[in-house]
Amino acid sequence: MKVLPLLCVFIAACSVTACSHDYVISTPDGHMMTAHGKPVKDKDTGLISYRDADGNIHQIHQNDVKEIAEK
Repeated sequence: MKVLPLLCVFIAACSVTACSHDYVISTPDGHMMTAHGKPVKDKDTGLISYRDADGNIHQIHQNDVKEIAEK
């Protein structure tokens, strides 16, 4: 009977970790930034927002981004 609570905890842990991937944002001049979670593009301003490994939010203009790839 103790299997069901353990199974629920395992499923919850897997679902949380599955949503959080790292992405690499590269620029035309060769800089690479690591984003924790998928970067979000604001259609109105043209800015791409991303969260770094420390949890800080940064923005970069979409024209300054060469590629966004999942790590």
